Parts: sequence; structure tokens; C-alpha cells
Amino acid sequence: MATIESRIDTQSDEFLANHASYQQRLTRLREEQESAMIGGRDGHIERHRKRKKYLPRERIDMLIDTNTAFLELSTLAAWGQYDGAVPCAGIVTGIGMVENTPCMIIANDATVKAGSFFPETIKKHLRAQEIAEQNKMPCIYLVDCGGGYLPMMDKFFPDRDGFGNTFLRQCRMSYMGLPQVSAVFGGCTAGGAYIPALSDEMVMVKNNARIHLGGPSIVKIAVNEDVDGETLGGAEMHSTVSGVSDHFVEDEEGALATAREIIAKSNFQRPSMCAPNTALPPRYDSVELLGIVSRDRKYPYDVREVIARLIDDSDFQEFKPLYAAEIVAGTGFIHGFPIGIIGNNGPIASASSLKAAHFVELCNQRNIPLLFLHNVSGFMVGKEAEQNGIAKDSAKLVYAQSIARVPRITVLIGGSYGAGNYGMCGRGFWPDFLFAWPTAEVAGMSPEICSNIMMELRKNAMGKEPPTQLELDTIEGETRRLFEMHNDPFYATSRLWDDGLIEPGDTRNVLGLCLALCNSRPKLDDPYAVYRM
Repeated sequence: MATIESRIDTQSDEFLANHASYQQRLTRLREEQESAMIGGRDGHIERHRKRKKYLPRERIDMLIDTNTAFLELSTLAAWGQYDGAVPCAGIVTGIGMVENTPCMIIANDATVKAGSFFPETIKKHLRAQEIAEQNKMPCIYLVDCGGGYLPMMDKFFPDRDGFGNTFLRQCRMSYMGLPQVSAVFGGCTAGGAYIPALSDEMVMVKNNARIHLGGPSIVKIAVNEDVDGETLGGAEMHSTVSGVSDHFVEDEEGALATAREIIAKSNFQRPSMCAPNTALPPRYDSVELLGIVSRDRKYPYDVREVIARLIDDSDFQEFKPLYAAEIVAGTGFIHGFPIGIIGNNGPIASASSLKAAHFVELCNQRNIPLLFLHNVSGFMVGKEAEQNGIAKDSAKLVYAQSIARVPRITVLIGGSYGAGNYGMCGRGFWPDFLFAWPTAEVAGMSPEICSNIMMELRKNAMGKEPPTQLELDTIEGETRRLFEMHNDPFYATSRLWDDGLIEPGDTRNVLGLCLALCNSRPKLDDPYAVYRM
């Protein structure tokens, strides 16, 4: 056993100051999440209730198994955009247990712009489908949407990753044998109508549920036909005349019960999610993570202290512990599942690039999932670094993790800058899951370096007349504010650069669920050689 011995003094002034600073970040996170989860404003919820309709999270609570958790994804999608009028991007996505089966649940929020699809809505919908496909999960769609938001059709209709891609993924998952089930609670027009229409099986609720490719107003304009919504696409018509609907129910409770029964009787068989080893709690309290992470990015901390509070029994078999200290790599268990961990203790140099690449190769051969803990300023720069071959050595790390066959999970615990983000399996490298702490920053470089570079460029662009100090101060202030805004973790999660902001204290359980899902995939048993770097 190689237990990590913590050197943290939980009573030190530094620890207590860090802890207090992080608590402020958590307070902000919780307040923003609570606000977003309210849903629509200006009486939309009241109108929803009058129609005897539940809110999306209430539907999810009734759908999933009793006393089981629901891992919600990208709660703050579209945060700070559209003047705050599209909280959660108008859609709730996440993983929950339905009849002892892990399912991806995608629920429209009709209290937000009538459930219309915005660019972030589609991005969030697609990401949920991607996770479901990767991890071989059924999808349950709780449909209550008005189709695409017409004024922004150019942003999401025709592109490769636009609205049409949601249809493609739905068809492909059905072909793969992953059940696609829809329960329709409200009006579904145009693109929204295809979500249930492309499902393997669907349920419609009496009076409220409607499906039509073109609503009454479109029908009037297109074919000069007067027809009301219920006659055109009501639940009863589709259940008795068109045959579009497979199940006709009286109320939402009946729809959710029917969806559960469909999953239970779908004969969908999934490998076990049980851990191969007995789970043991870490030896150190996860609440201490708040005091470990420095409140000032200029002051480093040992990533081993983070690892010690995530892994079982704080037992960590470190790889090359005396070599290339900028990278910490090693194996352990999280909730009984094996995991290979790569974390940062500074900028990545040539030796640490090779160390990390070698470790990725080991995990590939041994079928051990990888966890990347980001706190990196980038790859090392400078004359010595270039002469040591940082360009080719960093490329080896990028290449090794890019072609890794094992599941890869990324957690941004601090800065994630430049090509360091790429080497550590950032969003562009398709990790199976990517979460961020409220201390995360994702950018090409830090705000300080960015503003200094921009200052030099602007000075040179001002001509022969030297700028006054007031002009320089104004430019520097504006530039720094811009980059600090772009580096804000809320800015990043709003644009779905991650799968959600999570609290440090929740990270171990989130990782445990992700590893359980990944563990049920078929293991690759073809030969794989380790190329020592």
C-alpha cells in the first residue's frame, strides 16, 4: 500500500483564507444554479400549472427510481446570455436510474420560451445523446417543446452539428439497440415533432399533448386550411386515427409510469455497473479541498493533496515519483473502480510530457480509465525548453492521449491554459466526461499575459505619438476585464465547454458514477504494446 501522507495544516492562516475564499465561490455557484433551475419567469410557471402540467425536474423525480440520484448536466448552459431569458438553455439533461437501468433523460422546459431550441439548447441536447451513445444508455425524452427558435434559425438549422444532428443520433442509437422512448406532455411542432416520431415507442397525454409538423397557423398559410390544434395533432387523434402515438394516457403520472414500464420490458441488457473492488473512503475529508486550492493562482499547491481526497483509502501507486515532478501520475481506485490519474504540479516540460505519455500507454494496455486533473499554465517555453525538444515531446503526449482506447475523464480544478489544455485531454479531445470546479479557467493564456501582449500590440499600433499614461491605463483595464470575463468558469460552462460546474466535495461521487457507466462497456482485449518514452 502506498498511502498519500497529507502535509496540509488545516489550522494554518493560509488554509483558512483559502477555505473562506472558496466558500464565496461555492455560494455564488449555488445561487446561480438555484436561480437557473427555477425555469421561466413572468407568469410562465403559473400558466404551466393551470394546464395541470409538472415542471421538468418534477417529471424526472417521478420517472427515476425512488431514493436514487440524478446527475444533472450543464445546469448553467446559456448562463449570462439572452438577458437571462433562457435558463439552463431551456432543457434539463442528466443521468438517472429507471427500473434499475441507467438512462439519459432529456426534458424540455416549456416555461422557457415555450421550450424552443436555441443554439445552446441543441448543443446540450447533442452532448446528452453523445454521452448516451458512448456509454450504451437508453434515452428517455420528456417532450414539451415548440421547435427551433425562429429568429436564430441560421445559427443551428443547416450546420453539421445543428438540429438535424439530434435526429441522426436518435436514429443511430435506435439502430444500435439503445431504446429511444418519448413521453409527450405538450405541443411539439416542426423539429420538435420528430423527437417522439423518431422514438422506438411514445406516450401521449390526453388534451395537452400535440404533435404536428406544422401548427394551425402554418397550415392556414401553407394550404389555406382552418383546423384547431387538437384535431390537427392531438393525443387522441394520433392514438386512434394516425397511429403516430403508441400509448394514450389520462395524465402525466400515467405517461411517466408507462415510460418506466417500457424500459422495464424492453429486454435491454446492460453489463454490470458493479465495482470490481470494495470501495473505501479517502483517509482525508473532502471538505479540506476548499482550503487546499490556493485563492491566488500564483501560489501553487501539490495536486497529490487533491488526489488523496478523491481516491479510495488515499492509496496511490505513483508512477516515476522521483522524475519530472511537474506531472504527477499513478493508479488508485475510486468507489472500487481502477483509475489512472494524471495531475499537474506546474507547466509541462519535455521530461514530464514523456512521463505522462508513457503512463497513458500503460493504462491503455491494462484497460484502466484515465482521469486528468487540470491545473496547468501550458507547456514550458523558452530557449532551454525549445532546445530540449518541447515541441516534439509535447506532441507525443497529445498523440498518446488522443488515441487512448480507454475511457478518459477530465476535471478542471484550476487553470487550463494553451496547449496544456490539449495535452491534458481538454474538450477538443472528446473526453467521455468533463467537469469543472468553480476555480477553473480555460483560455489560450492567462489574463495577465494576454493583457500584456495586447498592450504591446496596441502601443505599436498607435503611431509615432507615444500614448499617455491615462490612455495606457484605460486600455490595460479594458483588456484585462475582457479576458477575465472570458476566463470566468461561468462563461465557459454557459457555452458548454464542460459538462457542468461541480463542487469539490461532490467530485468523488460524480467520478464514481462516471466510472460505473464506463465500466459496463466491453473491454478491449486485443494486444497493445507499451512504447517507453
